[in-house]
Formats: sequence, structure tokens, C-alpha cells
Amino acid sequence: MNILDSGFAPSEAKIRYLDADYVVIQPGTFVRCAITGAPIAIEDLSYWSVDRQEPYANAEAAFTAYRRAIGEID
Repeated sequence: MNILDSGFAPSEAKIRYLDADYVVIQPGTFVRCAITGAPIAIEDLSYWSVDRQEPYANAEAAFTAYRRAIGEID
């Protein structure tokens, strides 16, 4: 089944984030940004935290997560 087949439904993947790579634990087409909640297509995934095991939609969301982690913002 592929994205062009009728009945295809996007699903959320489960991923283990590593340094400069990740391992797909449960296949899917997207993950959710830990800050914005926006879906991120797996092929567009560029930002994540290994320590917090969280994906981010963009650099701004990653920086917001960093600031929260160090206690700079709530």
C-alpha cells in the first residue's frame, strides 16, 4: 500500500532519536512536534532532542524546548 492507494491513512510513527540519526520503532508517515503539536512528515524530520527523545518542527521549536529544559521559560 502506498500514499496513492485509496484507503491510505497517515499514521504516527514511533521513533528512537539518536545522534545525527533515528531508528523507527513503529512505522508511520509522521511524528508530532513536541512544542507545537504539528505533524512532521518523516522525510522532513530535521530537528530532535536525543536527551528528551522529542521531535521538533523547526529550529525555533527546538530552541523553545531547549529554553524550557534549562528553566529559562515555562
